[in-house]
Amino acid sequence: MEGGRSKGSKYECLLFDMDDTLYPLSLGINFACRKNIEDYMLHHMHIEESEVPGLCLDLYKEYGTTMAGLKVMGYEFDNDEFHAYVHGRLPYDLLKPDPVLRNLLHSMPQEKIIFTNGDEAHVAQVLGRMGLEDCFNGVICFETLNPPSTETMKNGNSTQILCKPSVEAMEAAIRIANVDPKKTIFFDDSVRNIASGKAAGLHTVVVGRSSLVPGADHALNSIHNMKEALPEIWEDEMEHLEQVIQSSAVETVVLA
Repeated sequence: MEGGRSKGSKYECLLFDMDDTLYPLSLGINFACRKNIEDYMLHHMHIEESEVPGLCLDLYKEYGTTMAGLKVMGYEFDNDEFHAYVHGRLPYDLLKPDPVLRNLLHSMPQEKIIFTNGDEAHVAQVLGRMGLEDCFNGVICFETLNPPSTETMKNGNSTQILCKPSVEAMEAAIRIANVDPKKTIFFDDSVRNIASGKAAGLHTVVVGRSSLVPGADHALNSIHNMKEALPEIWEDEMEHLEQVIQSSAVETVVLA
């Protein structure tokens, strides 16, 4: 993943979480996703109804995602089936095109990569609905971090899932993207993910908050506030434009 990288600049890459970062938590997608997970636990795993909400939240807190926790507990289920049920039933119609964010992303000279725990199909739905499908140079998602192993293909199940907020997942994303963490900005709404991103050496921005959290270098109420809070992202591009303008002016004088 090297296309669009601004070599030699202060920042060469921007890593973006997707859910509740590119769009606000208040939209309700997160709530709907959790409800779908609970329904899956109840109807497909036959977990006692009274235990489902607490277990869902406890596993999320302990393992990063409820799905990862269920695997550790020994529940066997197909990853694609789980994602199809949990994400395939989301109210994607709540997501609308965001031309402001689209223009911001396209104006950034750095390479831009989505880094999410979600699956490929979910990423495609969200970016497509928001009109952002051509704004990123790559995607690091569930399938990227958890490629099918020989054991998984043989047994159809794996108890180990690599996902945020583990520092291992952060380091894996850095390797996959082939970036220098010191020249990479990581945007995420999760306090845990921000702390892990900082531990992995990334420059961090917590989104959806007005104040800093542990490990955050910046805080944004909204992803739309990037240019006001982080003008340095555009500094290299402005310097380049100034050089082009000066060069053109000199050339015009010479030709005259």
